Amino acid sequence: MNPLLSRQIDKYLKKEGTDLLLNQDFINAINDSYNNYDEQLKMSQRAMKISSDELYEANDKLRLETINLKEINKNLEEIINSMAIKSTLNEIENEKDLVEKLKKQTIEIISINKQRETLLKDLEEQNQELNEYAHVVSHDLKAPLRNIHTLVSWFIEDNKDRIGNDCLNSLNSVLVNVEKMDLLIKGILEYSTIDKLETSDRLVDFNILCEEVLKSFHIPLNTKVYISSDLPKIYGNTIRFKQIFQNLIDNALNSMNKEKGIIEIGYEDQKENYLFYIKDNGKGISPEYFNKIFNVFTKLENDNNSSGIGLSIVKKIVLFYRGKIWVESQENEGSTFYFTLSKQHGTT
Repeated sequence: MNPLLSRQIDKYLKKEGTDLLLNQDFINAINDSYNNYDEQLKMSQRAMKISSDELYEANDKLRLETINLKEINKNLEEIINSMAIKSTLNEIENEKDLVEKLKKQTIEIISINKQRETLLKDLEEQNQELNEYAHVVSHDLKAPLRNIHTLVSWFIEDNKDRIGNDCLNSLNSVLVNVEKMDLLIKGILEYSTIDKLETSDRLVDFNILCEEVLKSFHIPLNTKVYISSDLPKIYGNTIRFKQIFQNLIDNALNSMNKEKGIIEIGYEDQKENYLFYIKDNGKGISPEYFNKIFNVFTKLENDNNSSGIGLSIVKKIVLFYRGKIWVESQENEGSTFYFTLSKQHGTT
């Protein structure tokens, strides 16, 4: 008899004096049910054990797959943001298809990123070589230019009473062109060394910096320069910051064509950047030149005092500090040059 059934009969039936013989068929039927229950329970336990082992193996495989797909998961956000997924989830038959597609896209992105890194490295090396070449050539050109300027100046000084006006004018033209070349070489040197300055960074007070820059200019009596009294302090390189304002103020002064010239220097405090502006009421710029003027060697007028590099230097410095630069202007109304400098470099 089934052990559990025997215990239950002893507990619940014998103490009542029930005649078990009269109920033997009933007891046998119940006994068979108990035995069947035990067999089903043992089978269920074995099945559960097998399922548990299989579940453990499946989980272990899933863990390994998760590790293998870690790179995919890390790039998933990039995939979603950078690639247009044309098919919707309803069009994907099952999860395996989705995983395979994500795998393929991730592999492509990784490959593209590696190519991009290689390309950037090559471009950096080429840029380094070009800058070094420009630096060497500029230095090599300066010496003969100085010699030419000196010799022509001496010749004019020693023979000014014996040479005619035509010859004197020609010699003066030589001097003007030599000075023009010297200015151009200086601009090339400045442009090629912007991102190689080794001077230490510090907290720069832009009010003091602008005052120092203005002292380097001869401001005409009919031109007024107004500077905001609360310009910020920004952590960075003083020389680079001075180059920005020197070139933009010089540009504003050269563009002045009004009887009363006005130049305004100010800023706006934005969430992540400082937005600076230098505004003038000069000649203005045609919209077709809004982007061109920031290219190297671009000049709107044939001005011997301009190298055509000033605004490109400004742009390169601004980009170095993760900023942007642009111009808004109307012809004969004046121009406003805007540029941003990131606060992430440290400000107060």
